[in-house]
Amino acid sequence: QVQLVESGGGLVQAGGPLRLSCAASGRSFSSYAMGWFRQAPGKEREFVTAINWSGGSTYYTGSVKGRFTISRDNAKNMVYLQMNSLKPEDTAVYYCAAAFGSGWYGGPRDIDKYNYWGQGTQVTVSL
Repeated sequence: QVQLVESGGGLVQAGGPLRLSCAASGRSFSSYAMGWFRQAPGKEREFVTAINWSGGSTYYTGSVKGRFTISRDNAKNMVYLQMNSLKPEDTAVYYCAAAFGSGWYGGPRDIDKYNYWGQGTQVTVSL
């Protein structure tokens, strides 16, 4: 079992940066792929970015490429989302998620691949 707790959300002006953190507890953090999803008001939860167990492979949704960076520190049981050049359309609740199993590689953007979820942290980007 893995427990995930996000932090770092808040209010930021358009164009500014924000870094989200996800602290994991439980067993074998380094065995899990990790992802970030977000859900805006009235919208479905959507994939943002993901990273494999070692950090050697990353995936991004097109709207955040070049602006967001996912990283992980397995020694600290942490995953991060560095967000730069934020836009109002980035406003959402951001969720950290963990996936176990080799099947993740067949669809790292698929929400159904993820087994554990954090409580979410609100990111609001003002004009």
